[in-house]
Amino acid sequence: MSELESVTLSDAASEVVTADEVSWDVSTDVLVAGGGGTGLVAALAASDADDRTITVFEKSESVGGNTALSTGMVPAAGTRMQADAGIEETPADMARDILEKNAHEADEEMVHHLAEESRHLVHWLVDDWDITLNLVDDFRYPKHSEYRMHAPAGRNGENLVAELEARVRETENIELLTNAPVRKLVANEGRVVGAIVGDRRTEAVAADAVILATDGFGGNREMVREHLDDAIERALYFGTDGNTGDGIRWGHALGGELACMDSYQGHATVSSQTGALSTYAVVMNGGILVNEHGERFGNESKGYSEFAIDVLQQPDGIAYEIFDERIYERLVGAFDDFDRADDLGAYKRADSLDALAERLGCDPETTVETVAAYNDAVTADEPDAVGRTDGRHTLSEPFYGAKVTGSLFHTQGGLVVDGHGRVQRTDGSVVDGLYAGGGSAVGISGHGAGGYLSGNGLTTALGLGRLAGIHAGERLGAE
Repeated sequence: MSELESVTLSDAASEVVTADEVSWDVSTDVLVAGGGGTGLVAALAASDADDRTITVFEKSESVGGNTALSTGMVPAAGTRMQADAGIEETPADMARDILEKNAHEADEEMVHHLAEESRHLVHWLVDDWDITLNLVDDFRYPKHSEYRMHAPAGRNGENLVAELEARVRETENIELLTNAPVRKLVANEGRVVGAIVGDRRTEAVAADAVILATDGFGGNREMVREHLDDAIERALYFGTDGNTGDGIRWGHALGGELACMDSYQGHATVSSQTGALSTYAVVMNGGILVNEHGERFGNESKGYSEFAIDVLQQPDGIAYEIFDERIYERLVGAFDDFDRADDLGAYKRADSLDALAERLGCDPETTVETVAAYNDAVTADEPDAVGRTDGRHTLSEPFYGAKVTGSLFHTQGGLVVDGHGRVQRTDGSVVDGLYAGGGSAVGISGHGAGGYLSGNGLTTALGLGRLAGIHAGERLGAE
């Protein structure tokens, strides 16, 4: 276990130093800690004025973070892409779906604010920065009432990150440094005035504003054990190793309020044999999951985050994803994640269902009976044995399947921020000079795993990144 994997909130005080303890080596106007989706977007948003400098420090050797591991799909309501497709949706519709999914446990004002800003985010990315985002109108994730996902090429976050990184490197007043971890924040009488940065050799970097884009704490096993439930604590971790809760601890040490620290996004369909993600589009195009006995064990359409727990509760934490050639042909070439899993051998094919079950390791006879019952319910347009009504389609030979397990993708709890991304204290005041977004800030998924609606992660990552960057830039302009 590395040092940062064992640091907890109680250790955070040592990660903030006072200005009289350091001698400044260099300075920048806006210091961005982290080069994932939040940090890259924040840097672009802060770069409008040529006379200010923005420096992004990324601890890993490459940028991207959890955004690169995602589908890169950005939910937004009221975009012109939706209008072009004949879809009339308001931000209130998007906010309603988010709040219904988390049982109104999230901050409703923030949910409505980010939903309102979502179309501006997408239009800004496409129009101002030439980022590729196209409306996904061939399937909907669980509990989305409308087509609102805007996807990069290949529906892959790596492609979104590649374009964002290219724009950052092309922007003259932004400097992007990798292998450059932020180690500590520097504060002066409660105001953040810089950071200690570096790996083998550290430097004190003065800054007028610091944006925390260090993501959550999924890679910090001690913090996971301290804050998340037992079921997911033992699960496969699918996020980046750099998510060790740094920004959350720094902000908390400066009096920042924390919320929903038990919240996280899980995923129900990661290949247990290859470690590759099997996109949930398999399920939402009609696929189902069974256990080793060939039995379904829950409603797959309730959402892949909370269904991860259902999967982990099966024998050995294993389930078997069953679909057919119609689904295979629909997804191959459309999702980079699907193609990668296919190339790695995650999917097995068989002409008959019992033969597929034999190959996968689930009970053949019961699996055949289970699929037949599912098909009958779909044909009769009735709820099936687990109460599912969404994203269904009859399954027919030839069949495909994968052996899958539940996993932890990223945490959703963190620092409370205002509508500009400024870190707030428990008394409602802000920590001057400090912003947070993405996994460093509290998400919009309420508590636990059940409140996560697909896209919530990038809503706060890119949405708050942009808002923080804009406000940090305007702050400098006003000084």
